[in-house]
Amino acid sequence: MDDRSSAFIERATGDYAPEVSDAEAAIESLFTAYAAGFDDFDAEAIIACFQFPVTIWQSGRGNVFDDEDELAENVEALLAVFEREEIVQSRFEIVEAAGDGGAAFAVLDWRQEREDGEAALEFRCRYALVRDETGRGWRIALAVND
Repeated sequence: MDDRSSAFIERATGDYAPEVSDAEAAIESLFTAYAAGFDDFDAEAIIACFQFPVTIWQSGRGNVFDDEDELAENVEALLAVFEREEIVQSRFEIVEAAGDGGAAFAVLDWRQEREDGEAALEFRCRYALVRDETGRGWRIALAVND
């Protein structure tokens, strides 16, 4: 999977070089940091990708995390699954992304691999994003996992 999808590619007439807007680059940067946090087993880096309170829907249930401490327990449990499944790399493809101003939405396909490149987990996740405190970056406010 590519780390950047065609959802972000705009082509000028007669020019085939892809261009990425600042907002799109910031969204891609958020998920690159998020994936790296998992690859490094760095709970703090993962948690830094969220805006609080955040809601995570998984297995038909929504859980609201009011702050970093509440989310940390969930992230640590997820990292334990990664360790048990011997996951060493998280790859994503941005399937769709749209937004302006202070909100954006993104759909990503994830593939989490073992050291030999075998897929341990593959899934699609949808995200609602909000601007961070700088107004330039994005944070995850809602995640819905298929």
